[in-house]
Amino acid sequence: MNFMKWIIHTKGLKGILISAVILFAVNGTAAAGGLFGPPQPVSREAGGLRTGIGYGYQEDQYRNDTDYTIMQRQLYSELGYGVKNWGIYGRFGVSDLKILDAFRSTQTSTTTSKNDFKDDRKFFGTLGGQRFFPFSRTFGIGAFVQGSYYFQDFAEDISGSQNGTPFTTELKVKNLWDVNLGIGIQATILNDTRLYVGPYLYHSQARISPSVNIPGLPFSAGEVTIRNKTSIGGFSGIDVPLARGFHLVVEGRYSERFSVGTAVTYSY
Repeated sequence: MNFMKWIIHTKGLKGILISAVILFAVNGTAAAGGLFGPPQPVSREAGGLRTGIGYGYQEDQYRNDTDYTIMQRQLYSELGYGVKNWGIYGRFGVSDLKILDAFRSTQTSTTTSKNDFKDDRKFFGTLGGQRFFPFSRTFGIGAFVQGSYYFQDFAEDISGSQNGTPFTTELKVKNLWDVNLGIGIQATILNDTRLYVGPYLYHSQARISPSVNIPGLPFSAGEVTIRNKTSIGGFSGIDVPLARGFHLVVEGRYSERFSVGTAVTYSY
């Protein structure tokens, strides 16, 4: 513990945090189920409710026998309760889903009308909790856990021909979920602005199934389970207090791909 205190009191930590925030902001970033947020809850110190609205753009790679790039745009509302050093929250939102090359044929005898899978406006929910341990008025460290589940299946129809015979099939993405666990270091700077950075572990998976198995298409062998390719990543963000209890949070994440998200919250 003495070694950790020495690390977070060194003069170079603010520079590291600021550099990380700038790096993620330039490259893009965010995540499934919304932001992780600063280690210290975005609530009034005496305790109370908070509400918010957030938006995120996420990219990640999933794997079965082949790697697939998945992209999502998410819009959600949040309700949480917290005090100075701990908090819990729930979110409800909508998301789209895009899988690059989900319909790209590997055989010249099979052709399709499009290569990418895409579906819109499916509902998801998120639950999370966090605990913060301050070392001083400026520095502290915290931990969080957050999980999300999609209540609806994503689906899209695809048409084409196989050996000159027309076909139509539907591809479904079912039971998409994720869980995240991480640790963050926080520095409070001018005007109570908070910078934070840290690593996280996560797991996500879904089942993918076609209504008809078409030779040459990526998911032609029947229902399969895909999982995130890499289970560890890093996140960085900034929490800026605004007027009358409002906060603006901007956050980036990186694992196999960059993601970015932002949220505005209000503390009662």
